[in-house]
Amino acid sequence: MSATLIGTLARTTEPQTALRRFLALDSVVTTGNGLAYAAFSAPLGRLLGVGQGLLLELGLFLAVFGAGVGLLASRRRPHAFAVRFVIEANYAWAVLSLVSLVVWFTPTTAGLVWIPAQALTVASFAVFQQLALRSVSE
Repeated sequence: MSATLIGTLARTTEPQTALRRFLALDSVVTTGNGLAYAAFSAPLGRLLGVGQGLLLELGLFLAVFGAGVGLLASRRRPHAFAVRFVIEANYAWAVLSLVSLVVWFTPTTAGLVWIPAQALTVASFAVFQQLALRSVSE
């Protein structure tokens, strides 16, 4: 994520707006990623060194999760408990992605680049959402 994009999303006098924007960005990226994994699980699986079936299942999960995050982002005042759930799920996804490199997967070179990159992106969403939620709570 670029600093310009983050600065633009965070630039508001309303902490709720920043939180909703970070949730919306998470939703768009997660849903898009999930749809790509589901629709192209065979070629992406070969490219990344991840099983086609697993990638299809992860894609379906991500598409549903991303849609849920989008629904949360559409709320005028997203419920703090639900936002904390998204934050914790994002941190868990990031950690499990990195653990999977060592424990479960035998990724290709592309997978060795993609998996940590997406883990860093998801962890970044969690950090920005957590900071925005903290601002809302103050």
